[in-house]
Amino acid sequence: MFERYYRELLNFLTRKVNDRDIATDLVQESFVRVYAAQQAGQAVRDPRALLYRTARNLVIDQHRRTEVRREVSPPTNDEDVPDLDAIVGSTALEPDTILASREDLAAVLSTIDQLPPRCREAFILYKFDGLSYAEIAMQMGISVRTVEMQLQIAMKACWACMDALNGIPQQKL
Repeated sequence: MFERYYRELLNFLTRKVNDRDIATDLVQESFVRVYAAQQAGQAVRDPRALLYRTARNLVIDQHRRTEVRREVSPPTNDEDVPDLDAIVGSTALEPDTILASREDLAAVLSTIDQLPPRCREAFILYKFDGLSYAEIAMQMGISVRTVEMQLQIAMKACWACMDALNGIPQQKL
């Protein structure tokens, strides 16, 4: 898997973060996380999609860390030293929030897994691989209109899952 996707993922991440060294670190971390998931017994049906999803999440984390570093710059003199006990951390780092996010992700992944095979393939190509409708149609050997319909079905399923997770009642047609 490493030999097959390393350079492709490195090029993708280099474009995202504009720094080859950071991209190299993110690629390495992506592979480590996917291997760890496999070692833990988690079934990985599409390792490439999982690698890209993991890499995108790591890019988001990288940007967040960069933003936090900018906001919390070192004070210029002793009078500017903030009271560290008064600084409140992000709610995204709280254990309950992390657990809820993981449960939400598992529910959405389960919803994607339950899609019909062609629908799931079109969805993954669009959302995870970033292909256009025309590229998906060409790769799958179907019309662009069929791609549109398959993606509508997939998106409705994902939105219904998210609505259920957020306690929003289902609308009846």
